[in-house]
Amino acid sequence: MSAATTRSRTPDRLCAEAVDLARAAAEEAAAPGVVGEHSGLLSEGDRVVTHFFECKELGYRGWRWAVTVARASRAKVVTLDEVVLLPGPDALLAPEWVPWSERLRPGDLGPGDLLPTDQDDLRLEPGYTGEDRPPADSAVSEELTELAEAEDADVSPGAPAVQQTVPARGSIASVAEELGMRRARVLSRYGLHSAADRWEEAFGPRTPMAQAAPATCLTCGFLAPIGGSLGQAFGVCANQFAPADGRVVSLAYGCGGHSEAAVMPKPPQPAAPVIDETRVEPFPLHPARDSGSVPETTDEETAELGHS
Repeated sequence: MSAATTRSRTPDRLCAEAVDLARAAAEEAAAPGVVGEHSGLLSEGDRVVTHFFECKELGYRGWRWAVTVARASRAKVVTLDEVVLLPGPDALLAPEWVPWSERLRPGDLGPGDLLPTDQDDLRLEPGYTGEDRPPADSAVSEELTELAEAEDADVSPGAPAVQQTVPARGSIASVAEELGMRRARVLSRYGLHSAADRWEEAFGPRTPMAQAAPATCLTCGFLAPIGGSLGQAFGVCANQFAPADGRVVSLAYGCGGHSEAAVMPKPPQPAAPVIDETRVEPFPLHPARDSGSVPETTDEETAELGHS
């Protein structure tokens, strides 16, 4: 005898005994020979019981046929409610579906691949709005202001252990400090060319990724410009899914993550319903004769219509 799985309420006796009725319904809905033994029942409510039968169909391990039966109040005849195949506690289930945008990881983009961007992508904004908001890395931006205040709160008051040495007046260091360039040495022309050659070799127009790209980084919204003379030929990629994320790339470089290469269109909005199904309109089956909708005809008129 199968073990009964019930809730706190006691199942209806007649519905619980209708195992043959439930089995016949399951065998009618399923393929021949796939309905197994009765594996339990569940009380769904007053005079409503669901019977479970094992499923022997290949590929549905742990699934079971659920047949719900019910009877009306004071009635002794049990009727069929529904038949459905449901997964059991140990059922073999497919992994939960994950959208492609969440499955994608940095480094997955290869040569020739296109990464579409949504029109409402939060990482992009129109370039013609003319906002005066300072950049995120600006000294007057709200983000850096809050970060600086948080760092100042963690610093203990008092003078630092080592004070900054004040350069002598008239020295090269004092002039550099006044111009905001207090560096003893800077990159030479040879150093700039060497860096440009290395960056262009790694992320330049001759790489396989750039050869298969739909457009260059010059027109990509994920390109963060850099200053100086190198900014005329290079920028920084800010697309987290691109292979060059956080790297200095040539303006002639490109990949499938270009912001304008494959823009996903917005889903179309359905039109308003032509027929309002939420409202009930009465329609008489037998309209009144005196309403004028159906004129009466005399016997003489009927006879004339028959001869004509």
